[in-house]
Amino acid sequence: MALTVKGIKRLTRAGRYSDGGNLFLQVTPSGGRSWLFRYEIAGRQRGMGLGPLEYRTLEEARDLAYAARKQLQDGIDPIEARRAERTAKALEAARAMSFEKAATEYYNGHASQWTNDQYRKKFLASLRMYAFTKIGTLPVAAIDTGLVLKVIEPIWSTKPNTANRVRGRIETILDWATVRGYRTGDNPARWSGHLEEALPAKTTVAKHHAAMPYVDVPDFVARLQQQIGIPPRALEFLILTAARTGEVTGALWSEIDLDNKIWVVPGPRMKEKREHRVPLTDRSIAILKELPREGNFVFIGARKGLPLGRNTFLNLLEAMGHDDVTTHGFRSSFRDWCGESTSFASDICEVALSHVVGGQVITSYQRGDMLEKRRSLMMAWEQFLTLPKREATVVPIRKRP
Repeated sequence: MALTVKGIKRLTRAGRYSDGGNLFLQVTPSGGRSWLFRYEIAGRQRGMGLGPLEYRTLEEARDLAYAARKQLQDGIDPIEARRAERTAKALEAARAMSFEKAATEYYNGHASQWTNDQYRKKFLASLRMYAFTKIGTLPVAAIDTGLVLKVIEPIWSTKPNTANRVRGRIETILDWATVRGYRTGDNPARWSGHLEEALPAKTTVAKHHAAMPYVDVPDFVARLQQQIGIPPRALEFLILTAARTGEVTGALWSEIDLDNKIWVVPGPRMKEKREHRVPLTDRSIAILKELPREGNFVFIGARKGLPLGRNTFLNLLEAMGHDDVTTHGFRSSFRDWCGESTSFASDICEVALSHVVGGQVITSYQRGDMLEKRRSLMMAWEQFLTLPKREATVVPIRKRP
């Protein structure tokens, strides 16, 4: 017998009361009352809740049961259909998330891992200044190359370091949003093979290579050693070895020979496409021994199985108050120190930077007899970096420091 509105009020005893057409009023021992649609599909008994009686009238429950029976008639499982509809609505709502909200959620989830207060403050501050005013209210799913350029282009030529950092932060946020399902497709803020083709090369940060005066590098290294985490250790390792950013961030454990204190960077990873052997000093070895061994990369990033990001060092420099210099500039600092404070031969200094030099030097370098000469050079560099700040002094070429 079909239920009635008046009759329902008298149903207080626990049980299920049929209205017909697979619709039931379910009363629990605690007195709760809700609608239930029971059905069988593919030999499986299923029950789909249609909501509590206090929010769903008898007429509304019948309409929902009728719609569910129509779905069954078409071979559709009502529960699976409702689940798919809810997922679609949730995804649609998620993709409506604004860029500013995505940036804030990313920040709230990651800021506690950042040990430097200045970097923590500058992350959102730079986005507020340059990005939120232009794309902050737009759905993160709608951010495309044109919108990224709208943020970056106005400051690309006048503030290249800041522009690159803002671009990197936008890229990071969009990557996070993609993983969370808030957007799909390629990252429009990526640099390699994308924005590098759209922005004038003469204004890129890499073109300037702003360097820190070599006399200031020891104090900087001392401050760097006080920083916690893998990025500071990687940057110190870069300075000690006078290597390029990509060579360090892409370093593999298979390239490191701790017993012989040497790091062999294969040709494909070198700018000149030639294998480069780097003598490792005591401090470099100590850094390597401190690192966790998780996967193939020496300096692991936040994402499992991946190395540090390309903007890690620039972000660290900014956080330490040095947004006026670039990571590549430390190679210039090293070369200035070689020329002004030591008597090491110019060819040795150039080979230490993996620069191609002419004549017999290449031959001897390939034989390996310049490796030990460069080891003495790098030991002198380490001594300069790790001793208290002092006036520049000349390191005798034949004396081991």
